[in-house]
Amino acid sequence: MIPCIIIVALTCLTMILCVLFKPQFKFGKISLDSYWVIVLIGAILVIAFGFVDLGYLWETLTANTAVNPLKILVLFISMTILSIFLDEVGFFRYLANLSLKKAKSSQMKLFVILYVVVSVLTVFTSNDIIVLTFTPFICYFCKNAKINPIPYLIGEFIAANTMSMTLIIGNPTNIYIATAYGINFFDYFKVMILPTLASAIISFVILYLIFRKDLKKPAEAEIEDVKIENKPLLVIGLVHLSVCTIILAIGPYFNIEMWTVSFISAISLFLFVLIFSAIKKSRPKELTACLKRAPWQLIPFVLSMFIMVLAFKNQGITEKIGELLGSNHSVLKYGVVSYLAANLINNIPMSVLFCPIMEGLTGTAATGAIYATIVGSNLGALLTPIGALAGIMWSSLLKNHNVKLSFVQFIKYGAMISIPSLVVNLAILFVIV
Repeated sequence: MIPCIIIVALTCLTMILCVLFKPQFKFGKISLDSYWVIVLIGAILVIAFGFVDLGYLWETLTANTAVNPLKILVLFISMTILSIFLDEVGFFRYLANLSLKKAKSSQMKLFVILYVVVSVLTVFTSNDIIVLTFTPFICYFCKNAKINPIPYLIGEFIAANTMSMTLIIGNPTNIYIATAYGINFFDYFKVMILPTLASAIISFVILYLIFRKDLKKPAEAEIEDVKIENKPLLVIGLVHLSVCTIILAIGPYFNIEMWTVSFISAISLFLFVLIFSAIKKSRPKELTACLKRAPWQLIPFVLSMFIMVLAFKNQGITEKIGELLGSNHSVLKYGVVSYLAANLINNIPMSVLFCPIMEGLTGTAATGAIYATIVGSNLGALLTPIGALAGIMWSSLLKNHNVKLSFVQFIKYGAMISIPSLVVNLAILFVIV
């Protein structure tokens, strides 16, 4: 048991240090994100020392169960591709530019509009995609207008990682935990809509109090005239995302698995675009971009963490952690512990780890723990950049655009906003589950 804990702990610690000081490994012209490389090495060591049997691992990966990580990866990557396609046809940039036109010179108005737009888009797409799409736009606009970008960047990040709790598809952690425990689209939504909206409102109020002085200053940016160049492709993308979301909602009532719906939607999108491109005799450059930008690095990352969690389970470690947490006050315990744990090992590994930990719970204790862990996985992303992959990628984008936001500053803003949001969210969950 102890050697297994040491290997996994050292792997997580090394991953955090690499994220902070060595985000990429370069081998000639090839660059690899260090976080998944380190975790992959940890998984290989766990297998090499015999903490996970290869036969058992293969059975688990090929089992027709909801917790199968391959199904969850297909679901998330397929949904991400649908969002990336909309970004490639200029949909998100168009909406961002439209927000600027509506706000004119008022920073306060612009902040409110962007917060609402990011919140709404995150519900139906993905927090990662929205963060990666809007961040460069915000950096460019603020530099052009000679205004402080920090209020908008923090607001965008908070909105995306708060509203991502609304639907199962908003975050891979939602997908993993909810799918593992057989929670369908509507049941998830009915529980999470109220605490999510409460968190979004209280977060906005705190953001306003923090940045109100900056936002009272006028903006002087020259607004571009952004247009959608290929409207038929936009329609194809929006129809596929809309139909996919609707079928995800009603699918459980017809025993249709979510990963199947998203995968078929992504394949259908590719086929429609290829046919349209053939008719127009044009290159399907948007599809190429989708394949390049899809989060393929999640595959080795999630599978490697899954292997280490299997090792923990085989060694009886997850059972010990479950006994330590107990079943009393499960909403409070699992909400707070998952929130903190996400910032030690990242929210995806934390979600993979907590699923077997919660196996011993039953009834309302189990329900409370499951939803509280989902909350912790989302709001934990707001405390430090390590809390989620979105934070890691977001910090990298800020450096590329010469925006200074230190690790300490991130924690300061994150703690001021996420802790009250977590308290309100868990209080509501305690009442309704």
